[in-house]
Amino acid sequence: MKKSIYIMALGAFGIITTEFGIIGIMPAIAKHFNVSIDTAGWLLSGFALTIALTGPFGVLLTSRFNRKWMMSLVLFTFVLSNILSAVAPNFTVLMIARILPAFLHPVFWAVATVAASKQVEPKDAPKAVSVVLAGLSIATVLGVPLTTYVAELINWQAAFIVSGVINLIAFAALAAFVPSMPVTEKQSIKSQLVILRKGQMWVNLVATMIMIAGIFATYSYLAEYLGKISRMNGTQISIMLLLFGATGIAGNWVTGLALSKNVLLTTRFFLLSLIGVHILAYVFGGLFIPMTAIVGIWGFIHTGGFLIGQTRSTSEAPEAPELAASLMVSFGNAGVTLGTFLGGIVITQFGIHQVIWISILLLLVALALTYVFVKKREQVSEPATASANDIVEEDVIPEESFLGV
Repeated sequence: MKKSIYIMALGAFGIITTEFGIIGIMPAIAKHFNVSIDTAGWLLSGFALTIALTGPFGVLLTSRFNRKWMMSLVLFTFVLSNILSAVAPNFTVLMIARILPAFLHPVFWAVATVAASKQVEPKDAPKAVSVVLAGLSIATVLGVPLTTYVAELINWQAAFIVSGVINLIAFAALAAFVPSMPVTEKQSIKSQLVILRKGQMWVNLVATMIMIAGIFATYSYLAEYLGKISRMNGTQISIMLLLFGATGIAGNWVTGLALSKNVLLTTRFFLLSLIGVHILAYVFGGLFIPMTAIVGIWGFIHTGGFLIGQTRSTSEAPEAPELAASLMVSFGNAGVTLGTFLGGIVITQFGIHQVIWISILLLLVALALTYVFVKKREQVSEPATASANDIVEEDVIPEESFLGV
């Protein structure tokens, strides 16, 4: 793999440390500002909702700018966001500071994942993307537990400062060592929007959204779950999050290899495995030792979801891969918002232990959607009247007649 791919992974590490680092310190922030845990959850879901609503527009509007400097701008914005978050005098200011970098967040992911896939052979594209997404796994290994530990050791403001420093290092490395990436083939917005006609892409995007919602309905409140159900203290929760992320690195790598062999089978196996581990967490959540093993297995499975969503979405739109990637980021973050919101409702109404069931329900729906296929079928025409503008119809077809993913 080329050096620039690993540097982009470092940038992903910085972004995810900021986005998901809030998970571990959410209870402390809720207590400091005297808000409920589901209200504090909007620090994550509000961030994700902003991405979901603005992502594709940001990618389209910046599609003609040098890709290196766009990624650098994104990371610098995250540095500023963390500084503002650390000095926020109230919850409203903190929410605003959190949302600001979300407008540019999809630009980094769309550019980095597409750039990585283009630097290797097509068959190795999932592996290259998995390297960039490994930054996500490493952020859960080091970034999220680190911010949780810093909040426990000092305070939650210090946790934001740590996130800011991580993003600053990533920004400096990208600016200094990644070569310029000018856009040589400038596509018009209209030519990119053609992919919006692809029915299978929309099915995959919706499936991704529901899958991510299922993942985050419980994961967003994992620190709270481990504290209330497993009766772990702050230090123990930090260790559990470290374990969760450590196994996630291996899981991300394995998922990348599996996707290179069979995308659909890997997707279904992932969903079934994740449903299984949620059931285990519900049954054994109150037992300390079994829960430590379950957290390790959970982390191994968990991180594959992002790579699966990325692969299934972009493979359907080779004409405009960055727009497809940004749509995946938007739908994925819509899933984060939906999952966090639904999880918060379940916690408020039924308690933290029951949040597991909303995740299982959503994951079952996502599994069902892997059996829905839309295949393009050109209208049959006589040779004399056929043209490049022939109408293209899309039909839902059974799996037996579908040859691709």
